Amino acid sequence: MVLDGCYSCTVESSGELPSWQRIVVTDHWRVVHAFNSSLLGWLVVLPRRHIESLAELEPESAAALGPLLTDLTSALQKVTGCQKTYVMLFAEAEGFAHLHIHVVPRMADQPEDERGPQIFARLDRPEGERVPEVDRKRVADEIGEALGR
Repeated sequence: MVLDGCYSCTVESSGELPSWQRIVVTDHWRVVHAFNSSLLGWLVVLPRRHIESLAELEPESAAALGPLLTDLTSALQKVTGCQKTYVMLFAEAEGFAHLHIHVVPRMADQPEDERGPQIFARLDRPEGERVPEVDRKRVADEIGEALGR
């Protein structure tokens, strides 16, 4: 199901996507690099159909989610050198109610004021502060390789 006015549904149905918008694509999930982040490696995991709550996941989608998050964390550690990842789900911003799970690298030298929920200071950044598309593509390709894709 595609919902009009939903950013994720619009992108999902748009056709050919750049590599940073399709790091992983399965029957149930698509993994992208965040377009509006200033932090390299900020990933977003999206269900391929429009849902707004984890409670709406089909059993197959739910079963695939845990291993996917584990694999993404391992790949991010390999590619970015992060210590761990933050995994967060809110899906409440206008136009972004489509369930989406943030998988964010937590670097060893992460400033104190950007740890925990404060990491969201690195999201929704002005155009000039965002990770350039060429870098999103490069890290997407490296994550894909780390995942064996």
